Amino acid sequence: MSHAPLLLRPSSADDVPALTAIYAWNVLNGTGTFELEAPDSAEMARRRDDVVSKGLPWLVAERAGAVLGFAYANHFRPRKAYRFCLEDSIYLARGAQGQGIGKLLLAELLAQCEARGARQMLAVIGDSANAGSIGVHRALGFEQTGIMKSAGWKFDRWLDVVVMQRALGLGDTTAPADRA
Repeated sequence: MSHAPLLLRPSSADDVPALTAIYAWNVLNGTGTFELEAPDSAEMARRRDDVVSKGLPWLVAERAGAVLGFAYANHFRPRKAYRFCLEDSIYLARGAQGQGIGKLLLAELLAQCEARGARQMLAVIGDSANAGSIGVHRALGFEQTGIMKSAGWKFDRWLDVVVMQRALGLGDTTAPADRA
């Protein structure tokens, strides 16, 4: 592990090749995403632009100029009633797991989403055996709210989806300022 400092920052268009490579490795080797074919750079740029255009954060973790992971939040569903409920996504580069980078990314993502007025964060985690992701979310105050059994088929096996949730800010104790 390098002794260079870890920088958490907003992603930029220049990060798209690294985002694409990190996500492709996770698609092809992991069960945290149920995508079966890795999207190309144009599709990753479109996804990033969509999130950022909504005023939502897409963060990267960088050390010594290398992007080691990314995290972003998007609306859980497109219907307007869901506008205060976000879903997080976190992906790390091969070899960057187990260093606390995912936890740092998620903590910063939660803080930024709360500052933007979000009230609930959901984690929709692929694979009930995904101990790393489940553990990171639990460490940051998420509680398991459900399991969708055998919801996906990848790598010749059925995979569950674990749903975890955490309130942000005042959560559901008050009405949001912007009720329109």
